[in-house]
Amino acid sequence: MEKLLEKFLAQRNELQKLRQQCNTVQEIYDANTAQPSLADIDLFNTTALAEDGQFAPIVDWFRKKKIKIDIDSKHLDTTGFFDEVAVALGDNYERLKDIGEKIKRTQKKGYQNLSIPLAKKSQKEATEIIEFCQKLYEYSFVAKYFYQKQEKIIRLALQPAPAIVQFFDGRWFEWYVFIKFTALLRDKGRAFSCSRNISVTFANEDLHELDVFFLVDGRLPICIECKTGEFRPDIEKYLKLRTRIHMDKSNFLLCVVGLSQEQVQGLSSMYDLTFVNERNFLDQVEKLIG
Repeated sequence: MEKLLEKFLAQRNELQKLRQQCNTVQEIYDANTAQPSLADIDLFNTTALAEDGQFAPIVDWFRKKKIKIDIDSKHLDTTGFFDEVAVALGDNYERLKDIGEKIKRTQKKGYQNLSIPLAKKSQKEATEIIEFCQKLYEYSFVAKYFYQKQEKIIRLALQPAPAIVQFFDGRWFEWYVFIKFTALLRDKGRAFSCSRNISVTFANEDLHELDVFFLVDGRLPICIECKTGEFRPDIEKYLKLRTRIHMDKSNFLLCVVGLSQEQVQGLSSMYDLTFVNERNFLDQVEKLIG
């Protein structure tokens, strides 16, 4: 009887040790995967979104679907100025789109100098363009900035750095959609994980990239593909991609700059994708998250 009691006590002690070890492991896991609180964080200047714990639920969501993804945390670091310039351009796109397109075309041709005449612009338009170009210079998106007041001409020396060229070639819109989406969820107090430029590898080793991906409340996936140029040849690709990652039509958004409301409605009726533009994509997001 005494030996049985000793054996029982020994087993109980061993069980308690195992429970303590399990609790310790769980605490470490929770600490490493905990999503940061963004309530008091400056979204335009933080590394919080780049922490592994922030996007770990997204990795897990894809893993459960047997899809391998790779997330480069540098695409989530907002301590640079890509997000600020993207919002300045996106929020005033109708007035500034010509400037962004001029910079893009000039860079593609391999030229570095650009002139922007303002004589035919209204005073308000001219002021907004001047402030935008000053911001580009302040954040080193252009190498030189000079405003000839009498002639009403802005002269820019463009920045040839690859990251800047890619930004004006379309990356700016991904930044815009990403930061506006993040700010919306933060302001609504919703729990979420987010990422940009996710590399996706399917079981047959097909490779794809997702521009912007959010997982809201740990259960609602929302993917937004961003296009600033021709999108029609890619419609079939996005249809197949939506199916392969097992997402509903309403949750897979193709956001195209410059689409009219008529085009948004018509294309969404024609295809198993949800078409949106730079003006209404947040409206669709709000419908999804309730």
